Amino acid sequence: MKQLIYLSFILWLFSSCCPKPKEDIVSIHTPYGVIQVKLYDKTPKHHDNFLRLVENHFFDSTLFHRVIHSFMIQGGDPTSKHAPQGILLGDGDTTYKIPAEIVDEYLNKRGALAAARESDDVNPNRESSACQFYIVQGRKFTDAGLDSAEQKRERYTKSFILMDILKQKNDTLELKKLKHFFEQRDITNIYVMLNTYRDLVEPKYAKTKAWKLTPQQREIYKTIGGAPHLDGAYTVFGEVISGMDIVDKIAASKCDSNDRPIKDIRVWMKIDSRK
Repeated sequence: MKQLIYLSFILWLFSSCCPKPKEDIVSIHTPYGVIQVKLYDKTPKHHDNFLRLVENHFFDSTLFHRVIHSFMIQGGDPTSKHAPQGILLGDGDTTYKIPAEIVDEYLNKRGALAAARESDDVNPNRESSACQFYIVQGRKFTDAGLDSAEQKRERYTKSFILMDILKQKNDTLELKKLKHFFEQRDITNIYVMLNTYRDLVEPKYAKTKAWKLTPQQREIYKTIGGAPHLDGAYTVFGEVISGMDIVDKIAASKCDSNDRPIKDIRVWMKIDSRK
């Protein structure tokens, strides 16, 4: 009996000295080093799905297939595992989507981990890819730069409103033209088209919630940096807690015209701690 009591005491003492971790942490192993990310609790569908994929080794040997310096690095495309050099990537996915879990307090600040998704014209509910993700490298902004980001978001929203209008009108020629301008980031011609259809676009835009940064958010983007124009449009479900220098190294990669690194950057993931 004394031995049982002693053993119980030892087990209690061990459990009290080694409390369960308070956060779920995943390590992303790359040729440049390890990036550690913690997952947020207020995005449970994304949180649980990401852990499940890591646990099942889904991401192992996938690439960071889209890299844009001062913006973000993107990975998780399952077709990238065996993709030849130079092939355009980004269309690979699972057989399901994740409903949007956009939380206002989770910003696209430097180090944010978020889910990639299809654009609003084909995905108005902003459902996430179940496997493709991005990590924000971003940059620091001035107030003038943040004003520009707000204008960019307004233009983005109005462009998709116009795309929807043109689809309803079955005006394939104008729709094709607008999509081309959007893909080419031809801001001048986008504004020309928005002005042409102003009477149709503005009433619909007035019913949306205009995106404006709070003073606190502005301070974060001026001091920490990030990609503010993505806020409210993509689900952020975690953040980097160590290894941002690795993100910076990957973001500096030489890339082809599709933003794919010339030299493949493969990843392997594992769960470091789980609540």
